[in-house]
Amino acid sequence: MGAIETAIDTVKQMIIDGKLRPGQKLPAEKDLAEQLGVARNTLREAVRALIAMRVLQTRQGDGTYVTSLSPDLLLDGMSFVADIHLDAGAGQFLHVRRILEAEATALAATRIPDADLARLGELLDDAEQVAAETVIDHEKLVALDQDFHALITSHCGNAVLAAVIHNMSGRTVRARVWRGMSDPEAVQRTLREHRAVHRALLARDAERARLHAALHVLGVEESVTGSRTYGGADE
Repeated sequence: MGAIETAIDTVKQMIIDGKLRPGQKLPAEKDLAEQLGVARNTLREAVRALIAMRVLQTRQGDGTYVTSLSPDLLLDGMSFVADIHLDAGAGQFLHVRRILEAEATALAATRIPDADLARLGELLDDAEQVAAETVIDHEKLVALDQDFHALITSHCGNAVLAAVIHNMSGRTVRARVWRGMSDPEAVQRTLREHRAVHRALLARDAERARLHAALHVLGVEESVTGSRTYGGADE
């Protein structure tokens, strides 16, 4: 292992051991380099790498700090991985998302506040209005779709699970799915699947929410892999 990798691992271990805490400013470069036993140039490269990992952040004119280390922040790069594997591995990412999102949706059924249930309905109303237009704005549908799913999973009661799901399907994958729906019925079917998930949540029915979430993501998975065979999840 090289000096840079060793420095990266040492800083990570300091965070794990509590010697550096979320939001804490790092010691001066000279002092930290001496503490780690590395050259200052080596430390700079290690810090750059840790910034790219979202472990550290620089504040202009103030120094370098440990980030919040929140799961959503640290897992943010996963969406990029999903996007760059769009052709070869998108189906595998969606398979994992189907497994996790079904459980997260079931967990959210008993946790999501009434106000956010109403918000989900508004998002669906907006999506249906967009889908009814002569020329469909797929960018709006992508944004509404992302907001719909993120709002649900944010109430699963597990920040790590929510972050993994959120980053499991990159925006590029979502855009490809929606843009690929040249058949208006395909768009309507997907919106009906969203409505089915919403109805299950309104009923606080965890098992039905799990089922409809799984069927919905399965449809997305099969549309990406070109093997969709079922007719929708509408009740």
